[in-house]
Amino acid sequence: MKEFPYADILHLPHHVSPTRPRMSAADRAAQFAPFAALDGHQAAIRETGRVTQQRRELEEDGKAALDQTLAQLRCRSGEAVRLRITFFQPDDRKEGGVYLTREGTLRRLDEEGRRLTLEDGEDIPLHNIWEMEVL
Repeated sequence: MKEFPYADILHLPHHVSPTRPRMSAADRAAQFAPFAALDGHQAAIRETGRVTQQRRELEEDGKAALDQTLAQLRCRSGEAVRLRITFFQPDDRKEGGVYLTREGTLRRLDEEGRRLTLEDGEDIPLHNIWEMEVL
């Protein structure tokens, strides 16, 4: 019968280095921890999973209501008019965007530049407005 090749060292005590300190279990585990082999991969997955809405086309009655509110704002020029505005904000990174609703006081209606600015500095393009109500 053939003898086991490592029988002479099988029951020796575990070696402990006299010059190097013993490594902690946490440090040993860190050597084998997963690493980010693909930089940005997780961010790309999160971005793909982020939901956006498609821009809806405003119906004729919605356009008429919006035109009526804009005419009301022209007549009240110079007054502190409170508004509730729902508008589409396009997404910078992917197709679509999100519909937001803001309340605020009108600072400026720039019909030439087709923009509406609120007191808090929010600048809303008129073509992005879905609904607007004078409060």
